[in-house]
Amino acid sequence: MTMLYNWDEINKTYGYPLKVREAVNSGEIYRVSRGLYADKPTINPFVIIAEKYPWAIITMDSAFFIHGLTDVIPDKTYLATKRNATRINDPGIVQVFHSERIFNAGKTQLIYDGTNITIYDRERMLVEAIRNSKTLPFDYYKEIINRYRNIVTDLDFRKIEEYISLFKRKDGLLNILQREVL
Repeated sequence: MTMLYNWDEINKTYGYPLKVREAVNSGEIYRVSRGLYADKPTINPFVIIAEKYPWAIITMDSAFFIHGLTDVIPDKTYLATKRNATRINDPGIVQVFHSERIFNAGKTQLIYDGTNITIYDRERMLVEAIRNSKTLPFDYYKEIINRYRNIVTDLDFRKIEEYISLFKRKDGLLNILQREVL
C-alpha cells in the first residue's frame, strides 16, 4: 500500500525543510506533487488528485474508467465540486460544478490503487451518462451503456430512481434508462 504524506506530515517526520530535501535527494521519499510526498516514486494520478482535492468527487470520464465501464484512459481528471467552490486552476483537471441539491447524491469512498478516493457510485454514473448522452462521443457512450447492460443485475435501481428524481428532466431520463439499459 502506498503512503502519501502532505507537507505538514512530512515536515513533522523530518523536522525541518532541509531534512525533507535530503530525504528526497537520497530516495528515501519522493515528491509526487507540490506539497505531496510518497514512499514510492510513481503514484496513480487519480490517487494524487484525490489527496490534493479531498472536497471534490471524481466523476465523468475518470469515474467511468475507475469503475471499469470503459477502457479509454481519460486525458484529464474530472472532478465534481459544489457550485460555490473555488476554481481549481490545474490544466489536467476538468471541474464540474453541481448544485448543493445533487452534489452528494451517489458520493462514495472506494479503495483504488491502495488508497481511499471519493467517487460517484456506478448508479450515479449511469444517470450522468444518460444526462450527458448528447455531449459524449457516440461510440464512447455506447461502450459505457453496453458495459452497464452487462452489469444490470448488480445495480441498485432504487438508488438510480432516487438520483433521477433530483433532476428536472426526470421523465425523459427514466425513458432513456428503460430504452437503452434495461
